[in-house]
Amino acid sequence: MKLLLPDSLPLDPTLPAGVTAVTYDAGAPVPAEHRDAEALVVWGSARADLAAVAGEMPNLRWVQTLSAGPDSVLAAGFPDDVVITAGAGLHSRTVTEHALALVLALVRRLPAAARAQGEHRWATELGGVQPLHPAGAVTTLIDARVLVWGFGHIGQTLAPLLRDLGATVRGVARSAGQRAGFDVVAETSIMDELPDTDVLVMILPATAETAHVLDAERLAALPDHAYVVNVGRGATVDEDALVRALTEGRIAGAALDVTAVEPLPAESPLWDAPNLILTPHAAGGRPVGADELISHNVAALLNGSPLRGVVER
Repeated sequence: MKLLLPDSLPLDPTLPAGVTAVTYDAGAPVPAEHRDAEALVVWGSARADLAAVAGEMPNLRWVQTLSAGPDSVLAAGFPDDVVITAGAGLHSRTVTEHALALVLALVRRLPAAARAQGEHRWATELGGVQPLHPAGAVTTLIDARVLVWGFGHIGQTLAPLLRDLGATVRGVARSAGQRAGFDVVAETSIMDELPDTDVLVMILPATAETAHVLDAERLAALPDHAYVVNVGRGATVDEDALVRALTEGRIAGAALDVTAVEPLPAESPLWDAPNLILTPHAAGGRPVGADELISHNVAALLNGSPLRGVVER
């Protein structure tokens, strides 16, 4: 079996006898001489490059994306008989780090401190003697009510850290119940949860069902002291509605690591929205444990056992 590995990161999976690994340029479509491959690992390829070869690899049985979200691979149009697996779990720790950093930056008012620094001004309104729970924007995670919308691997890694800092954490998923020791509410009930939310963390994939799920109505349901953090996919947030909510002071602030269009165009109103932190899709980008996942799934493909991270479509 020929396995194609991208050159976009160093990979050295342990492979069974009879499997030949070939490295390809992830910045271009798979070259013609390697389109006979049976397995393809994807990391950093443009959607157009994937689409260019999706119907041109007759022996292809399996595509492994190292992204947590498989949207680009799904959109490329690989045949239905090709198994697609996602990199679930590979980004849990790195995205959790970034999400926590964004939450703390908002709650501990780091953007305001940075503005004061730029003015060479010692911001006494930010330091010194402070109430624990002042009126207005949340200033601590102690006793804060955090709602994590999208409670998969990343959400379940983030939640205990938030709890350890004093927050009450609930998840939101397709169905209600308990996951990893946390209460999870169904998405259909989210409007009941938003009015009591201090920090809303979005970790949703981009699908037809999640497009603009954080819309004007749901933003309006949040209290005006609440913060929004999105480390999932940009398409899940109605950015125009978010800019209006920030401009009108109907939420305290937001932090986005992802936007609907990336790179974010220079003319986007997001750049100048008040109380908004923007980072350039920096949360993940470093799949931790990729070799082990590839090794497992190659062996599973050959011996007919279940693959990890299979994407239903």
